Amino acid sequence: MITGLKPKGFTWIISDRLAVSERIGGNGFQHRRVRREEEINWLVREAKINTVVNLLAGNQNVGAYATAGIRTISVPMGSEVARDDPARLNEALGEALSDPHARVLVHKEIIDDELAGMLGGYLIASGLLNDRILAAAVIQEILGRPLGPAGRSLIPESAG
Repeated sequence: MITGLKPKGFTWIISDRLAVSERIGGNGFQHRRVRREEEINWLVREAKINTVVNLLAGNQNVGAYATAGIRTISVPMGSEVARDDPARLNEALGEALSDPHARVLVHKEIIDDELAGMLGGYLIASGLLNDRILAAAVIQEILGRPLGPAGRSLIPESAG
C-alpha cells in the first residue's frame, strides 16, 4: 500500500492555497516512478492539492497528475528565465487561484533563485504585497534561504 511521501522542498507560499516544491518524483536521474506515485498520493491525501502549475519544459508527470485527478496548467520554461516568464507564471497562478477551492502546487526541476523571485513577484502582482523589499523578505522567510540578485531582479517595484 502506498502511504505517501512529502515532495522535496514542499512549502506553502500562501497557506492552504499556493505551494511550491521540486519536481515530483525527483529530478534528473533521480526520478523514480514509485517515488512519483508516493509523492502524488501525499499531495492528494495530505495537502489536498487539486491543481499543479508545471514549469518543466516537457510534459513529465502530466499523465500521472490526470490519473490522480489533479488539473495541470503547463507553463514551460527553459533553464534561463525569459523576459515573459514571470508574466506567464502570474497569469497561470491567477487562473489557477481564481477557483476559491483551488489548492495549487507550482514546481520546476528545483526551487532555484529564479523560481523564488518569480513567486515573490507573484505576491506583488496579485496585490498581496505592495513592496518589493517586503516581498523578498517574505519569500526568504518562507523558503528559509536568502534570495540572490537573480531572484531579486524578478520582483517588480509594483503590480502595475
